[in-house]
Amino acid sequence: MTDTIKYLLPEERIPRAWYNIAADLPAPPPPLHPGTGQPIGPADLSAIFPMALIAQEVSAEREIEIPDPVREVYKLWRPAPLYRARRLEKALDTPARIFYKYEGVSPSGSHKPNTAVAQAFYNKEAGITKLSTETGAGQWGSSLAFAGQLFGIEVKVYMVKVSFNQKPYRRALMETYGATCIASPSTETNSGRAILDMDPDSPGSLGIAISEAVEVAATNPDTNYALGSVLNHVLIHQSVIGIEAIEQMEMAGHWPDVVIGCAGGGSNFAGIAFPFIGKRLREGKSVRVIAAEPAACPSLTRGEYAYDFGDTGHLTPLVKMHTLGSTFIPPAFHAGGLRYHGMAPMVSHLKELGLIEAKAVRQLPCFDAGVTFARAEGIVPAPESTHAVRVAFDEALRCKAEGKAETILFNLSGHGHFDMQAYTDYFAGKLEDRDYDEAKLRQALDELPKVAA
Repeated sequence: MTDTIKYLLPEERIPRAWYNIAADLPAPPPPLHPGTGQPIGPADLSAIFPMALIAQEVSAEREIEIPDPVREVYKLWRPAPLYRARRLEKALDTPARIFYKYEGVSPSGSHKPNTAVAQAFYNKEAGITKLSTETGAGQWGSSLAFAGQLFGIEVKVYMVKVSFNQKPYRRALMETYGATCIASPSTETNSGRAILDMDPDSPGSLGIAISEAVEVAATNPDTNYALGSVLNHVLIHQSVIGIEAIEQMEMAGHWPDVVIGCAGGGSNFAGIAFPFIGKRLREGKSVRVIAAEPAACPSLTRGEYAYDFGDTGHLTPLVKMHTLGSTFIPPAFHAGGLRYHGMAPMVSHLKELGLIEAKAVRQLPCFDAGVTFARAEGIVPAPESTHAVRVAFDEALRCKAEGKAETILFNLSGHGHFDMQAYTDYFAGKLEDRDYDEAKLRQALDELPKVAA
């Protein structure tokens, strides 16, 4: 028996339908029109999304068929492997069984193509020739660039400026796939210029970059907007992760006691967790589910559950979510993909229902865990993914202290091959645990939209 065991599914076991957890839950609060304050309808979204994605956004169907052209592209990397991390178990000296689902095998190195390919396909079917989007660390931007190239769609990416400067190879990957990458805030949009007028040295945020991308889509009829996280249709597409993992855990002969995913906007977390929660809701199969978020941008553990804008420029609908306030700009840290002020409404809904837990972890302990994981398992995790690794470590060490042989499953959402500067800084002692500004957070929360109950 090798120290690390890989559980592989044959190609024909790529899921034929995505899972929509909305079918198994009470309805969450509806999105509201930013102007009228009334629930939005499909027509309100049609300026930036194709109708097929709008239908998925509001669907209550449990299963949504995956189009054959999307499954054909999935075959490039799916089914993704699940590993039993015996070397890691030995390194931690824990009785726990640790498994991880590895999404870094995709062309762009993360889970993001699961939805990028689907969104590009539906936009192509609708006759759209251009897509605009935002990206934090670059995983989403490079994934949409890859998908756009496959379906003949031009892609423009507004990349959060701090990540644009920190991660030049992500930018180069987007350009290799044919996309245009622009540092945000930029002078190309009204939203970007407004931010630069207030703060010429703004490091940017996902909320700002979203405003720029939405503005471009809303003002150009040949352009739609694509979002890499947060919205229901995105979370639905990511369910392929958990659907595969359930079958692979059955192959391994274990059901997880704990399922963990890192959480910024919520897409990879939902991808691994929602299918397991669905089993719990429909079949009574118990499982603890933990969202691991950065302590410097703790929307689930510190934010308020309230209606808020998804972007800084207030162009998007109001959604009820755990939020730090749309004007909140977190400090610069290396997990750029987790620097978002809000959490997906459906993830927030589950938190309010008591179906998931949340834990905020700091940057240095996350990199400590990432290095230990790499030395045991051979895979260098993306900075975002180290948050899930850290919480998995904490759970494994709890099992050791309590003498419990629990089964832990976490999603390793991407590799860190484009993030080695972060590891270089870590080894040089240049990384630090940065705290958000409490006064600025309080101000952002005080500016939350006033919405009637």
